[in-house]
Amino acid sequence: MANVQLRSLRGEDLDRVAGIEGRIAGHPRRGFLEKRFDAAFAAPDGFIACAAVRDGKLAGYAIARIQEGEFGAPGTVAALDVIGIDPDAQGEGIGKALLAELERRMKARGIETLRTQVDWGSPPMIRFFSATGFHLAPVHILERDTSSLREEVGEVGSAMPEARLRLRAGGDDQATLSRDRVPVRSLKEDDLAATVRIDRKLTGRDRSAYYAAKLREMLTESGIRVSLVAEEDGFVVGFVMARVDFGEFGAVDRTAVLDTIGVHPGFAGSGIGHALLSQLFLNLATLQVETVLTQVSPENIDLQRFLYSRGFHPSQRLVLSKTIS
Repeated sequence: MANVQLRSLRGEDLDRVAGIEGRIAGHPRRGFLEKRFDAAFAAPDGFIACAAVRDGKLAGYAIARIQEGEFGAPGTVAALDVIGIDPDAQGEGIGKALLAELERRMKARGIETLRTQVDWGSPPMIRFFSATGFHLAPVHILERDTSSLREEVGEVGSAMPEARLRLRAGGDDQATLSRDRVPVRSLKEDDLAATVRIDRKLTGRDRSAYYAAKLREMLTESGIRVSLVAEEDGFVVGFVMARVDFGEFGAVDRTAVLDTIGVHPGFAGSGIGHALLSQLFLNLATLQVETVLTQVSPENIDLQRFLYSRGFHPSQRLVLSKTIS
């Protein structure tokens, strides 16, 4: 490793990174990488981006996003969602060196947890992360296709992951789609205060910083804006925050990530959450997005029941975690 230097990733590295991505995955993910580079350099406090240079040429890279309150989890974590090694340089310890540099920078910022995702069908990646100290995280990934949402189940509920949910079957109004009964529109920047207010009523916590960061991510980084709000008499009474990822965590299929859904407790039982999901799935299917992913903690039985009733099922993706000591 004497001929390998570790440094911060730079804007001029984009072409080289896209080239390596193309060799690894057969797809350069240029659009995704451009957005990730732009976001990392526009908000350096929100990312850790490292590069490994061998003999004057970039041979590997790693980008981790700093997350606070993601999927309702407490504390701050670094989520590693981009890592790649030039095929000509694999097997030389560059990946381990990049992780060590990433962890060194995490410690300097007081961040103790590193997380990533890996597909169960990728044994080489599983072996790599296992050999570098990662373990299964106490988190389940659920997924669903974007087919229409069944309308025979009503919803009384609130935010992920501290959702207080109960299910209501039956009802005389099921012939009318919930999304047609409830006005739903795209989420806008000035909806931030309303989403924070609803979340505070549901969780008892002020997560303004989390929602501000999430809103910036969804309005600027996501390839397509898909987050929604529901209104009643002109007031926001529910929201769903989601993003479309073209290549995050190494996936090349069109995938949406469902981060948060919240319904004002005063409107529980009116089908607002159901309408939001119904419209979300319809919009995603129209965009030819095939899959929706979300995360839930194993102990949150109510939330799991809510998601399962809407067609979600366990994914083949695993969440891995490592504590930085």
